[in-house]
Amino acid sequence: MEASDRDRELIAVMRQYFAMKAELESLKEQLEAAREAAGEAIGVFYDPRQNAEHAADLQRSHRLRGEMAWLMQRAEAWGRAASCTDEHDRSEGEPEPEEWQSFEKRADALFRA
Repeated sequence: MEASDRDRELIAVMRQYFAMKAELESLKEQLEAAREAAGEAIGVFYDPRQNAEHAADLQRSHRLRGEMAWLMQRAEAWGRAASCTDEHDRSEGEPEPEEWQSFEKRADALFRA
């Protein structure tokens, strides 16, 4: 079965999402290690206005979260469109699956690098 242009677009979006997710996880680990080493309270350390030394990394983590949310919205829109097509094509006698995993969980399983 050959992938359509829309499928390839989804794959590209999900690869980008998981690359950002890995970058964010690494950044969070670095920031938390720095916070623990400094002995700072969470509220003080993670406030870029109070932590000039790590402000750029804190802002980068916020940007990454925003971009990941946007990418997931694109993927979910693709999934809804595909689901509508599937429902339209499905025969009336075919039962719905008992449990639906969240899209992010299924995408994690499919595209984990």
